[in-house]
Amino acid sequence: MDIKYNITKLVNDKTEEIKDSVSVEEPLEMNLKFKIKQEWKTENLSITMRTPGNDEDLISGFLLNEGIILNIDEIDNIEKKGEKVGDYNIQNKIEATINNSSNIDIGKIKRNFLTNSSCGICGKTSLESIEAIKHQKLDLSFPKIKKEIITKSPDLLISKQAEFSKTGGIHASSLIDVNGRVLVTREDVGRHNALDKLIGHAHKNKLIDNHSQFIACSGRLNFELVQKGLMSNIGLMAGVGAPTSLAIDLAKRFGMTLLGFVKKNSFNIYTNKERVILKN
Repeated sequence: MDIKYNITKLVNDKTEEIKDSVSVEEPLEMNLKFKIKQEWKTENLSITMRTPGNDEDLISGFLLNEGIILNIDEIDNIEKKGEKVGDYNIQNKIEATINNSSNIDIGKIKRNFLTNSSCGICGKTSLESIEAIKHQKLDLSFPKIKKEIITKSPDLLISKQAEFSKTGGIHASSLIDVNGRVLVTREDVGRHNALDKLIGHAHKNKLIDNHSQFIACSGRLNFELVQKGLMSNIGLMAGVGAPTSLAIDLAKRFGMTLLGFVKKNSFNIYTNKERVILKN
């Protein structure tokens, strides 16, 4: 979703009044409905700034990636809530009803979201927090991705970015197979939201095959993105930007192959190069 703004553009000391497309950013309140001892409860999970659209995929991916649910089938229903508001006439609340409350401890969930980027937790605590819910390393024998497919991934990613072509101000994640076929792409002003949307949609539609796929992301790869990929056992993630130190540490610890600075003729392999086919 984008909106036109009247702006002044400067080129070579000359100004021009034009209309510019800008990506919409709006809050989304995510709520969880679940049953405890035959009594229904509704709790607020999070408020995230996102690009409106694919909100159902966003909350599905969020629940999976945070370990609140273990299987997409634990979601019974997703419903938009509240009045349509603002300049864009959209609903900014969403509620997921789940059928398994055995994993629910709202107090703990609110204290210990793995992806709370503002909390300032140290690297050691971050790594330990995911180890608490993920106990096995990934199998390094798959997927096997040819270097030619990896170097194509930035173009494959951008070819599916409808919003980026209009605004230039939005992130994306794509699920790509070993033959270079893009299975699904999701966009959002938040790179973590784009990946949540992607994973939510992929699980809902049974698209994930860990033996033959990888994920390509715009921008840099941080701890949060790697954590989300690991929760779906994604063996290889490629980014057009740089990874952070904690992203590398996390990928190394759990057996993910992490690629950065992916371009048409080059990329860096930061961890577990076994999955990359470098020779024909």
